[in-house]
Amino acid sequence: MMNNRKLYFLYLVLLCGLTFTACRKDLNPVKEEAEMTVPDPSSVIKGFYLVNEGNMNMNKASLDYLDFRTGLYRRNIYGKVNPEVVKGLGDVGNDIAVYGSKLYVVVNISNKVEVLDVKTGKKIKQIDVLNCRYITFHKGNAYVSAYLGEVGDPKAPRGVVVRIDTATLKEDKRIEVGRQPEEMAIVGEKLYVANSGGYSPPNYERTVSVIDLNAFQVVKNIDVAINLHRLKADQYGDLYVTSRGDYYDTPSKLFVIDTKTETIKKTFDIGVSNLAIDGDKAYFYSTEFSYITGGNTISYGVLNVKDELFADQKFITDGTDKNILIPYGIAVNPFTKDVFVTDAKDYVSPGTLYCFNSAGKRKWSVTTGDIPAHFAFIY
Repeated sequence: MMNNRKLYFLYLVLLCGLTFTACRKDLNPVKEEAEMTVPDPSSVIKGFYLVNEGNMNMNKASLDYLDFRTGLYRRNIYGKVNPEVVKGLGDVGNDIAVYGSKLYVVVNISNKVEVLDVKTGKKIKQIDVLNCRYITFHKGNAYVSAYLGEVGDPKAPRGVVVRIDTATLKEDKRIEVGRQPEEMAIVGEKLYVANSGGYSPPNYERTVSVIDLNAFQVVKNIDVAINLHRLKADQYGDLYVTSRGDYYDTPSKLFVIDTKTETIKKTFDIGVSNLAIDGDKAYFYSTEFSYITGGNTISYGVLNVKDELFADQKFITDGTDKNILIPYGIAVNPFTKDVFVTDAKDYVSPGTLYCFNSAGKRKWSVTTGDIPAHFAFIY
């Protein structure tokens, strides 16, 4: 399983990937390109990295960088900075995060976590993790969720969370969780992991695993719903967990878990594909796919996480949302309140990154790599 869209099209993607790979004989990464946005010389945040997933089996994962202060948007900086790496960043960039002076990029099908210098993008080390998915950090350790097994294998073993010492950049321990674990969040001294079981429908997983970080062992599994994916923590100690349903009769939903009681406190009957929480607001989009209709239902919204109510406001107010074919990534500048949304378009050609101001008006847009997806701000 690649992500929430490619779940629906797994076998089609595999077939297309093989077709394109047959034509793609040159595995050298494409050259760096640049484009101007609107500069903000007084920006508190320096900028952000954006990892483009690239479609499976096409070896087109890439890394872009936006400098807020100059307004310069650079595409494929990994290839420029690391020309000696023949196949570039690799196959499917699934997550990205900054910790200390290092940038970590999780490359799913290439089975690795790339560790880069956050200032230059220069490769420092590669950490091998089979079928890795997402990454988070706590007290000098990185935690990586991993499916294990081959892509799409219904007999794949239970997934794991791998603990990596960020000083030595070596794995020191791993713990078994549910099948095909996805996003994670840390609240206090506990790590919460959303398990999907997406390789064996209709026998999906339906739990959030709770890991005591000091003992590094699973202490509880919270029953939530089938086929979990996103998991974000707010400032009040609540978790927002998405269920993708079964794409037939069981609809997608959003759940709120109280980490004090580790029970579900609220359920929203709405599909949420991805969300970004900033203060009291959770900005989200939904691309609900149905095998029955064969299409996506796309929507956007804002949820007040303090009151746990939907806000009347929209974060896109100028009609630009009608130009976005497949919303795929989302992030919020915590200082300016600008909202960034990416468009994956057809999954095999360059995407688009949009920036909307706090009033929901488009400030600028730029062309990205294929399937722009995950952000990491640089302070």
